[in-house]
Amino acid sequence: MPGNTLYIVVPCYNEEEVLPETARRLGDKLRALISAGKISPQSRVLFVNDGSKDRTWEVIQALHRENGLFCGADLSRNRGHQNALLAGLMTARERADMVVSMDADLQDDVDAVDAMVDKYLDGVDIVYGVRSSRKTDTFFKRTTAEAFYRMMDLLGAETVFNHADYRLMSKRALDGLAQFTEVNLFLRGIVPMIGYRTDTVEYERGERFAGESKYPLKKMLGFALEGVTSLSVKPLRMITGLGFLVFFVSLAMIVYNVVRWATGNTVTGWASLACSVWLIGGLILLALGIIGEYVGKLYMESKGRPRFLIREVLEEETGEKS
Repeated sequence: MPGNTLYIVVPCYNEEEVLPETARRLGDKLRALISAGKISPQSRVLFVNDGSKDRTWEVIQALHRENGLFCGADLSRNRGHQNALLAGLMTARERADMVVSMDADLQDDVDAVDAMVDKYLDGVDIVYGVRSSRKTDTFFKRTTAEAFYRMMDLLGAETVFNHADYRLMSKRALDGLAQFTEVNLFLRGIVPMIGYRTDTVEYERGERFAGESKYPLKKMLGFALEGVTSLSVKPLRMITGLGFLVFFVSLAMIVYNVVRWATGNTVTGWASLACSVWLIGGLILLALGIIGEYVGKLYMESKGRPRFLIREVLEEETGEKS
């Protein structure tokens, strides 16, 4: 029989508007699961403050003082969503038997936690929360999101379709995750590499309860690029294939020009020449950019810098700082 202490890890960046409601709903969920005997009374909600510029940490401290169900971790500075999430998972790993990660904006259906816990108690190590539909998304967001998942599959990166970072992981799975030490984090691709028994739970994703999205288009594009270059080397192989293609085209053009010279048709085609120069120049710059992304990642990995530093933790047992 697996242990049943549950921690819900919630990364927070400038979430003071939504945190009181998030805490209310998650507190109700924990109390209901405890009353049903599915999880231990030592279960907690762990809010991770990712260097917020507003009063997020003060709100977390107040929640902790008022209710022992809530604890918190304060990062030394903003490290980004993936690092903040990892910090929460690693903090909860020593305290919990299973950990659910979710965003603070309440778009993820809190009630899906029940099904995740049931699957864990049946022996599943990783349970992915998967959106059943994208009806609430705009046409642009729905199209680009689905294109992203298909592109990741095409490039050889294993991800779970329509899954973000709403998932349950057992302590064994978290111990496996701790062995992945790369600095360039893309947890949606790393977690499937862990293995063990997995399953999915479908849920309807709602609208953001309050505040603004922390992932505008620019960040989403950067996140997609991070995912592709962190999980797959196929873009580099595509550059090699493109190089061969251009090489064979150039051979064909040499033959074509020799034939034209031999037949006396030596009028220079300035338009075709200009187009060729621009095309080759663009392809070279694109190739250099892709190679640069990989070189940059190697550079960052070689430094071995810590992925996050925790300034303080509000301990769930005593309410004291550690």
